[in-house]
Amino acid sequence: MVEPRRRGEAQDASLERAPLKGVRILIVESGYYQDIADTLLAGARRALDAAHAAYDVVTVPGALEIPQAIVIALDAAKSGVKSGAKAYHGVVALGCVIRGETSHYDIVAGESARALMEIGTLRKVPVGNGILTVDTAAQAKVRAALDQGDKGGTAAKAALALVRLKRGLAGPRKPR
Repeated sequence: MVEPRRRGEAQDASLERAPLKGVRILIVESGYYQDIADTLLAGARRALDAAHAAYDVVTVPGALEIPQAIVIALDAAKSGVKSGAKAYHGVVALGCVIRGETSHYDIVAGESARALMEIGTLRKVPVGNGILTVDTAAQAKVRAALDQGDKGGTAAKAALALVRLKRGLAGPRKPR
């Protein structure tokens, strides 16, 4: 079986320990499959807590609402609509789309992923995509499980890695 290439353990650990002082992450989860959503959220919280990152959680009905909620929350935080609102350094999208008997799965899976990529690239905000796209609920449970796939934690770690990258690239430049 083909396996993804992995960085060395030492390199992974140093990246995960990079300081994240003052980082605030937005988690937007779909509550459509509640048990899967709860597990994905637990994984994301565990990863963000380990990084000492602050976070807010917003729950929406389904995967298609996740990108819309992200944009609404980013704009509200940026404009300070919510009293004392601070900007988010990154976002984590959590949800699950299970294939059914119609083409609805393809639309929801594709459009939610496309919209998240647009948010990340056009708004220049780090996005961790933890929206599972699976054939069965059993597959989703394995991918979400904290002791197996932990895709909620993986999505949070992806967002944090991009936050670190953005901070590192935006830091002071050394003269040549």
